[in-house]
Amino acid sequence: MRFTVLLHRNEQVPGYSVIVPELPGCFSQGRTLTEALENAREAVSVHIRGLIAAGEEVPEETEPFVVAHVDVAEPVGARA
Repeated sequence: MRFTVLLHRNEQVPGYSVIVPELPGCFSQGRTLTEALENAREAVSVHIRGLIAAGEEVPEETEPFVVAHVDVAEPVGARA
């Protein structure tokens, strides 16, 4: 099974935060990118086992997520 994971560099807690959009409530973290991905793999596996144990359907990612950026005007007074 393959799931998209989104990683965000976290400046407050050194490392990366990870979320799995297809599995709400499934998240992880790691000090390095490699560690974050390994931990995400484990988190997804545990999450799926929990869904199965609860008799819930395991979602299947059929369409890959699209990650895009949008530009917005800076609100007036946003910077002090």
